[in-house]
Amino acid sequence: MKPLVAIVGRPNVGKSTFFNRMIGERLAIVEDLPGTTRDRIYGDAEWNGRTFTLIDTGGLELGSADNIMSRVFAQAQLAIEEADVIVFLVDARDGVTAADQEIAELLRRTKKPVVLGVNKADNANLRAESVDFYQLGMDDLITLSSRQGTGTGDLLDAITAALPPEQELSAAEAQLPKFAIVGRPNVGKSSLLNGILRQDRVIVSDIPGTTRDAIDTTVQHRGVDLMLIDTAGVRRRGKVDPGIEKYSVLRATRAIERCDVALLVIDALDGVTAQDTHIAGIINDNAKGVIIIINKWDLIRERRAAFAAADADPTLPTPKDDVPLEADDYREQVQQELKFIPYAPVIFASAKTRYHVEAILDAALEIAQVREQRVPTARLNELIREAVLRHPPAPIKGRQLKVYYVTQPETNPPTFVFFVNDSELVHFGYERYLENQMRQEFRFPGTAIRLVFRSRQSEDREDKRS
Repeated sequence: MKPLVAIVGRPNVGKSTFFNRMIGERLAIVEDLPGTTRDRIYGDAEWNGRTFTLIDTGGLELGSADNIMSRVFAQAQLAIEEADVIVFLVDARDGVTAADQEIAELLRRTKKPVVLGVNKADNANLRAESVDFYQLGMDDLITLSSRQGTGTGDLLDAITAALPPEQELSAAEAQLPKFAIVGRPNVGKSSLLNGILRQDRVIVSDIPGTTRDAIDTTVQHRGVDLMLIDTAGVRRRGKVDPGIEKYSVLRATRAIERCDVALLVIDALDGVTAQDTHIAGIINDNAKGVIIIINKWDLIRERRAAFAAADADPTLPTPKDDVPLEADDYREQVQQELKFIPYAPVIFASAKTRYHVEAILDAALEIAQVREQRVPTARLNELIREAVLRHPPAPIKGRQLKVYYVTQPETNPPTFVFFVNDSELVHFGYERYLENQMRQEFRFPGTAIRLVFRSRQSEDREDKRS
């Protein structure tokens, strides 16, 4: 496993800015609002030939009475427990604060290597005054400016020097199947992750949008290692608040882009909404595997049982008027509303009770294997020739599409390249026809496949001359 480096400190000292600079991308949310980063988030960095994983954490506020902030503190403590090296960031402009003193005492008790970074030391005066931070009792003190980039190399030198001896990663660990848990805010994504892990890995709250950062977690299921990515809830573009929320939406979309299988969580009480359809479209556009998870199914079952007993219990949650209570009717309605991903299985689950949680992982692993499937080239071309003879493409502007050869150059997703006389002659409906023929023969359940059409220029010129 790659060594872990946790970035800790009180709110608004620049932890996320430092994190983003180290990993070379804007992965952590950066706002002037203290406490913006709530959950632990992870990203890889490389320095001096060493690769390690950075953990960005929410700001430590010891003794806070706020409910969410107290759980932020618990998350930061977990990051400290996981870490091999701790980077303690403080603010040069604020000087040594009582909160810094408390955090320093907490970190000393961990008996782990701690590198003290005096951030926001943007000029010579601030760097000179940073010697005051030696009173925190840390051996290493590095002045830096995460925003300007000055001093970050010195801090990275100190981090790599404190890392444990290097361990080689196996090829299997580098190629873990990745499953992204996606959906609208407050549909139970974090609860599903916690149910899979059987622990409070991420903050769970009834407040929509509590999870703002994409969080990677490695877990083993039936002897197979895999990575779960929990994401912030996605909202329609017109409903996204400026600032924090827009980065959460971007991150959820990027989580879909880098996963193998997306676990699309839908609230059973709401049914399929416009936002759910939007997310499913992002998954399909990126040619990912997908499982549609109807979460909170326990509430539907309770309501169904109440109707059967003719007991109008007002305490039970009420589904929307058009939401079916029977599983078969519900599945049919979901498949109709998401008919552009007909290959997606539908699983009824409850993150709260762990109903069908194991089945979700079983299905995800099967889909991940399907995405690695290779089709024999001879059989593929035979199938396409038969399909074209059975249903020739309609001429477009007097010109006929010709399919010369098909090959599969890639897996994950399964990608098929069609060499044709002119790719502009491929109508959407005919592409769908060819895909359906391939699915009937080779299946590909649970995943999108890519069909790419390339013009063969020499054949194209001959076709035009004739």
